[in-house]
Amino acid sequence: MSDAYCSDCKRQTEVVFDHSAGDTVCSECGLVLESHSIDETSEWRTFANESGDNDPVRVGGPTNPLLADGGLSTVIAKPNGASGEFLSSSLGRWQNRGSNPDRGLILAFKTIATMSDRLGLVATIKDRANEIYKRVEDQKSSRGRNQDALLAACLYIACRQEDKPRTVKEICSVANGATKKEIGRAKEYIVKQLGLEKGQSVEMGTIHAGDFMRRFCSNLGMNNQAVKAAQEAVQKSEEFDIRSCSCSLNMHQHIFITCAEVEQWPFCADISLATGVAEGTIRNSYKDLYPHVSKIIPNWYAKEEDLKNLCSP
Repeated sequence: MSDAYCSDCKRQTEVVFDHSAGDTVCSECGLVLESHSIDETSEWRTFANESGDNDPVRVGGPTNPLLADGGLSTVIAKPNGASGEFLSSSLGRWQNRGSNPDRGLILAFKTIATMSDRLGLVATIKDRANEIYKRVEDQKSSRGRNQDALLAACLYIACRQEDKPRTVKEICSVANGATKKEIGRAKEYIVKQLGLEKGQSVEMGTIHAGDFMRRFCSNLGMNNQAVKAAQEAVQKSEEFDIRSCSCSLNMHQHIFITCAEVEQWPFCADISLATGVAEGTIRNSYKDLYPHVSKIIPNWYAKEEDLKNLCSP
């Protein structure tokens, strides 16, 4: 309640605002001081009669420059309980006649958004993946290819270009059944097509072991001190070029083993589950690193006496 001057009471009185009628009423004499007032505050009502959630959003999504109409077209929804009658009605016929040329793009963007949400990716990566797919689609050469693999490959390339790489296995887990082989082929196809469009090779960024380190450490529940030690160990491993491997991803799995076993945790099976790498691969990597442990493990994290307690491979 607030105060206002009442002409009947001849003084300042407390007034009550009736939101349903838009009236301002004196709390003492009941005089309507103002009627049909316009409420200029935000309106948090929902007008969606088809969903049970109370979504207060009354506006559409932002404009999308990748769509022909900017994403501002209107689609007539089916009324409650309608099925065949809607398609036979005049509204349904007009809706089908005015087919949206961007319908395929919209479905592809929704699929990419779903994959991004399941992987916990930021909006910039999702937008970059949408842009890559739009450029490939504009060349009209992707017909007959596995659509899920193509979308997953766009997301994989976007992650690398934004310096937030994900493994192919991680991308494959949200690719709606597309295999690693199909995603790999789709990635090569997209890189080739974008290269032909620009007339030069596509920059995808270099994958370093440290790019995956913090996320995998978080999955293992390692403390900040162990995470910092693992990151330093990765850098030293690359500087010394201890293990030359075509896939730099394998390097940091054995860093986990090396750093974690100083404190006698976690088990190799836990690391395999968190990183998606086979236990045999981790053990072989640990075997390669074991002779160089004193060079790569930071002194502030583990002394020589502690390193001697490491299990022999």
